[in-house]
Amino acid sequence: MAEPVADVCVIGAGAAGLTAGIFAAEHNRACRVELLDGATSIGAKILVSGGGRCNVTHDVVTPDDFFGTRHLIRNVLAAFPVRDTVAWFASLGVELKREETGKLFPVTDKARTVLDALTARCRELGVVLRPGHRVTDIEHHGEDEQAGAPGGAGFVIRHQHGETSARRVILATGGQSLPRTGSDGAGYGLAQSLGHQVTQTAPALVALVLEERCFHAKLAGLSQEVEIQTLVEGRPVDRRTGSLLWTHVGISGPVVMDASRFWCLARTRGQTAEVYGNLLPGRHMEQARDWLYAQAAGNPRRSLLKLLVESLPERCAEALCHHAGADPQQASAQVPRAVRERLLAALTRFRFPVVRDRGWNFAEVTAGGIPLEEVNFRTMESKLVSGLYLVGEVLDCDGRIGGFNFQWAWATGRVAGRAAAASLSGERGR
Repeated sequence: MAEPVADVCVIGAGAAGLTAGIFAAEHNRACRVELLDGATSIGAKILVSGGGRCNVTHDVVTPDDFFGTRHLIRNVLAAFPVRDTVAWFASLGVELKREETGKLFPVTDKARTVLDALTARCRELGVVLRPGHRVTDIEHHGEDEQAGAPGGAGFVIRHQHGETSARRVILATGGQSLPRTGSDGAGYGLAQSLGHQVTQTAPALVALVLEERCFHAKLAGLSQEVEIQTLVEGRPVDRRTGSLLWTHVGISGPVVMDASRFWCLARTRGQTAEVYGNLLPGRHMEQARDWLYAQAAGNPRRSLLKLLVESLPERCAEALCHHAGADPQQASAQVPRAVRERLLAALTRFRFPVVRDRGWNFAEVTAGGIPLEEVNFRTMESKLVSGLYLVGEVLDCDGRIGGFNFQWAWATGRVAGRAAAASLSGERGR
């Protein structure tokens, strides 16, 4: 007996895919909605996010929190703002709490709460979840072929267990980050086979590895506020201030994770990229010089280390002294001018000797993907293939750390799910 035709087939059962499936089924309860996922257990990326707590969203989300075509991002986000997202999760039985950083987490502090709520809603709505169904090919029929296909199916989706016919397809395969969770970039190939372009991709929200000769290993576990500037081909492309975490292999922390996309994309494109840090954020070189010389003049017998720890963690101050060739125990007034200048340079424009990023296995998101210009932002439907919708990380849009990428997943999933279901009954809009 022939397999029934799915009205809406979602490829990928992550955050965006589950959301799309739920909203499609809610919008049209007569819809047969299926989700195909290559992993044997769905939602792995949800479960590992936020240290296992799942940073669902942020209390304030704007287009400036994302990289991509901002005016298109603005319209998509407006279709499902944060307040509606919070209310939606509450309706699923997931209450959220706001932390001091603005991040919103489930009150249980368990990512499992989020995934269980999404899958439970799918079951309530009769959405069919098919794990272990890795899609290898999508065939799209033209309008004439579609008219003669069973149930008017416009797509044939080939996977590990055979074929699935569908009237509408939502591509929610994710990017290339955390491939062990199932998002290994295969969705890009599927999109390209249907005529879409894919921009250069690179790891984003990823830690950076420094040369072994640097002193980072001695500071492992230390966190401090810094200003990070990234230069590509000698030109500044990004500047931001936030918390940096020294690690045994290099640097991490929110400010580094957010800046990493620029370094990674540049290197992927074969460009030179440099990362500099001002360890006295808010003070430029001249201001730092005035401060250091004033402190030395007012406390001539005070050691250089004790002077610096007023503005830096002690371990960092000591490491920077050695890096600049200064004796941390020397009286500040006795430090030679040349040494002071080297120290000032290290304090305000420290060149991090980055050799590589930690790679896709550690990146939280993908920079690059299918251009937003190839999608109708009102519906997330492809402008190239009728009946195909694209959502989540597979698109060329990545947000900064703090729940923004999940908000993009919820928003695009909702828009696409509702639009796909509405199109089956001839409705228009969202």
